[in-house]
Amino acid sequence: MERDFAGKVVLITGGGRGLGQAAARIFASRGADLFLVDIREDLLAETRAELEKHGVKVRTHVTDIAQRDNCFKAVAAAIEAFGKLDVLCNIAGIVRFHRVPEIPEDEWQRLLAVNLSAPLYFSQAAIPHLLESHGNIVNVGSQAAQMGTAYIVAYSATKAAVVHLTRSMAMEYMKQPIRINAVCPGTMRTGIGEGVTRADDLDLELMARYQGFRPVNEPSEVAELIVFTASDRASAVHGAVLTADGGVTTG
Repeated sequence: MERDFAGKVVLITGGGRGLGQAAARIFASRGADLFLVDIREDLLAETRAELEKHGVKVRTHVTDIAQRDNCFKAVAAAIEAFGKLDVLCNIAGIVRFHRVPEIPEDEWQRLLAVNLSAPLYFSQAAIPHLLESHGNIVNVGSQAAQMGTAYIVAYSATKAAVVHLTRSMAMEYMKQPIRINAVCPGTMRTGIGEGVTRADDLDLELMARYQGFRPVNEPSEVAELIVFTASDRASAVHGAVLTADGGVTTG
């Protein structure tokens, strides 16, 4: 395996599980030192123990990224631990199922905080360091950002905003040595819906529209695209929204 990330530092939100963990595994196998952020200390500990077998440095940071100060403190802790930052991967996210009239205010606000505000806050804190390292940001959107999706309206709205956040930040930094991109996965086998309930009488025909014909993606498949986007091989990729959804949003 090529170790093209040797000497580089990658910060991953949601690094203890799912897509974040899958990305961390690939980055580690390619030589990156990792700073993993998650709200679950137990999952971070397990992931760290696994990744350190690759001979890379792994540091973990337990926090709730719904709070702005926590995002800035996480980036500061990464800089303190490694002295620099080369890649920021905003992967952490949550989803909830509701009919539109039944979306609770607290859950709407939490989805906004975790899925949209946190990527902005992490970016604000990280950009000065990424400009120094000529690094990059990879935000994670969703196929739900590119099509109407019943019963996950709040999630879809936040992910659509992440896509436009990515493009707009890329325009603002068009003349500076940083790349900013997004990857939009389709349905994956992750724990993002763990513990999430939904009504039994939702119209499954509406939900089937965004399941697609191909098998559900494994997190590792999407993680490969994230790592490529963060790599020097993607040096010409800036302001892009790359989709990995098995063709669901094709038509």
